[in-house]
Amino acid sequence: MRFFGNVIWFVFGGWYLALLWLAGAGLAALTIIGLPISRAALEMAKMSAFPFGKDIVHVRELDGKGLNAVTALTGTVGFIVNIIWACTFGFALFIAHLFAGILSCIFIVTIPFGLQSFKLAGLSFWPVGRRVVSVELARAAREHNAKIKLGKMHRVPVSS
Repeated sequence: MRFFGNVIWFVFGGWYLALLWLAGAGLAALTIIGLPISRAALEMAKMSAFPFGKDIVHVRELDGKGLNAVTALTGTVGFIVNIIWACTFGFALFIAHLFAGILSCIFIVTIPFGLQSFKLAGLSFWPVGRRVVSVELARAAREHNAKIKLGKMHRVPVSS
């Protein structure tokens, strides 16, 4: 099902969306300030081309790093860039994907495409610090982090 959904999505506009995001990533990469946006645009391009079978996770869910000086600095910079992004392009893209998702959910057959549009809406509003991964990897990362948090709450060591 994922394969056919991705093929239909790609043929009917996914390639165009991904190409636009790749062009945006290239333009943002020309400046040092735009590098976080460039990385986020590459993630958007991956999701825009083939959204079925993929999920969005925060980078800290994947790397398992706790709070330290480096993660605090990168998190602060990412937060500032996300606010700038949300106030400029992010809000417009969010509304566009939200509208496309609502339109897609009118017919039963196109509901899966509407759900993918909602997923893209969330990523397009606040993209910096997010990664597009397979659904299985996202589930495994979340389960691992949940075990670690439960272990800390109960003071029980958790095996990896």
